[in-house]
Amino acid sequence: MSSSLQARDRYLVKSLVHSSQLLSAFHSPGEALPLKEICARCGLPKTMAFRLLYTLEKCGMIDKVGQNLYQSRIRPWRQRLYRLGYAAQGTDYQFSREVTEGLQRAAAAEGIELICLDNRYSAKIAQRNADLLVREKVDLAIEFQTNEEVAPIVAAKYREAGIPMIAIDIPHPGATYYGANNYEAGLIGGRYLGRWVKELWHSEVDEILLLELKRAGNVPHMRLSGLLVGINLVLPSAASCRVTYLEGDGELGPSFEAVRKHVRFSHSRHVLVGAINDPSALGALRAFQEAGRTENCVVMGQNASPEGRTELRQPKTRFVGSVAYFPERYGESLIRVSLDILNQRPVPPAVFVEHKLITPASVDHYYPNDALAQLVRTEPHDGSHQHLTH
Repeated sequence: MSSSLQARDRYLVKSLVHSSQLLSAFHSPGEALPLKEICARCGLPKTMAFRLLYTLEKCGMIDKVGQNLYQSRIRPWRQRLYRLGYAAQGTDYQFSREVTEGLQRAAAAEGIELICLDNRYSAKIAQRNADLLVREKVDLAIEFQTNEEVAPIVAAKYREAGIPMIAIDIPHPGATYYGANNYEAGLIGGRYLGRWVKELWHSEVDEILLLELKRAGNVPHMRLSGLLVGINLVLPSAASCRVTYLEGDGELGPSFEAVRKHVRFSHSRHVLVGAINDPSALGALRAFQEAGRTENCVVMGQNASPEGRTELRQPKTRFVGSVAYFPERYGESLIRVSLDILNQRPVPPAVFVEHKLITPASVDHYYPNDALAQLVRTEPHDGSHQHLTH
């Protein structure tokens, strides 16, 4: 119920409204939440939430299970069935598939109808899919659409229809952003590269080679900006070395070809390579390997994708790390953010995933089931369908 309606309804007992708001913060049986998270979910001030929790505990409706943890003794009630629209980036790339599968699982667990479409990495299809979801009158749209140029067009379609929108990884005007903290992810990778060079190359670096993806726009490019800053923070001497940008289009094949041409004319002996994603990073590594100059490079990826994790497990690889985005976790968080928006709970304009650096030493800790799941596919050296920001 909106605050304006509450203000006009003289029969409404506000304390009960606030209590129901607080109890709705608990989404699943047995869920234990700290006070801060409860406030974030229900939108109540901390002091009010604390007093309500204290009162509900005395009434036997809330259990305090730790110094600052609470559980509801009331079975969470189902929200009304929502219809969400989801336009996937594409179904032929592992990252996008993992996001889609996780979202489908999370929607089913919440009893939400999810209408799934495939943007197929196409700006034209993305616009057509947005029109279709508007006609379907979805309650909320989730867009995984990578072309920055059409983002305002897609966002305008939902805005004109009064449909709230979440944009995955590429900002869209007026939409809630969900996904990578690109600059922070770059910093994580850059700092590690700097430490690696300090320890194993005795701080010697001649060139920093960066593989970009121009059509995704400025936000994903911040991964490379953060990587440069991270390197320089740890290795100030790198500030004076050459920085070269090459267009890899986020794909293994084009990245391989771009670096292959560059290596023919470059005589740099200590090259740090950073890429927009793992396929690009692996394309660069393959070019150095083909040229017989593997020892001249050290490579950092982004996403910790299955093909990147496979390379991390190779003995003596120069692919020394990749910053993880955990696409398998996107779905549950996206559904939670969607429900918060639809239930008019406060949601920040940007919801960032947590990033972790994955190295040869830690890959089995973070992904112990890779072999069982058989997620890894053979790398296509023509770069086909190794797409975009991930």
